[in-house]
Amino acid sequence: MNIIVSLFGAIALQVSFLAAMSSMAMADDRPLRVRLRENHAVSQPKATQRICSLDPIEDLLPPPQTKTNNSFLSYLAEQGFTQNKEGSWVCYANDPKKEGRYFTLFKVKQVDNRLIASSFLDEGSLIQGQENRSLDFFMMLIEHHTNTTQENRQGIRRYLETFVSLVKQGKIKPTRRGFLFDQPNRGLVLYHSLSSGNLKGTGITINIYLPKS
Repeated sequence: MNIIVSLFGAIALQVSFLAAMSSMAMADDRPLRVRLRENHAVSQPKATQRICSLDPIEDLLPPPQTKTNNSFLSYLAEQGFTQNKEGSWVCYANDPKKEGRYFTLFKVKQVDNRLIASSFLDEGSLIQGQENRSLDFFMMLIEHHTNTTQENRQGIRRYLETFVSLVKQGKIKPTRRGFLFDQPNRGLVLYHSLSSGNLKGTGITINIYLPKS
């Protein structure tokens, strides 16, 4: 597997999947920030290392769907994710700037033979703990759904870690172009704007092709 180790030496590709990714992100029937139900007691934080465990809002969220469509992603439930009506697996977090509100932090959905996974930024900024958890989220998907070795994954993580760090530093601006990080699985990563629908702001998104069964 050919891992590209230099971000600025990577091939910048025009990503035709951006429209599909954007529609996937926008298809939620609730806004990015949703007011929590009033007068509902907040449970105490749980000692956990789950990816989706930034704050104790589990009891305040909409009830999970009783029927899941993407069963091969159901392992994300163990990480605190829930499946919404459109079939996406999502992670919610408290809005650090507005008390009593939460927003979509992570989201992943299968689109045809691809997985499109996003980490959404709060007005262009990563909230506390989001940087490392984004990497853990992306790498969990890559480990489960691509044909990679541990050595390959180490290289991919270093690449994505550099990308996220540069986004955090403001050295990568939102664009419609993606960067190739995994040739055999045609993995792309991009930092992009959300220009329509209820979700506003920016996101870091990876796009990986699922191996043929």
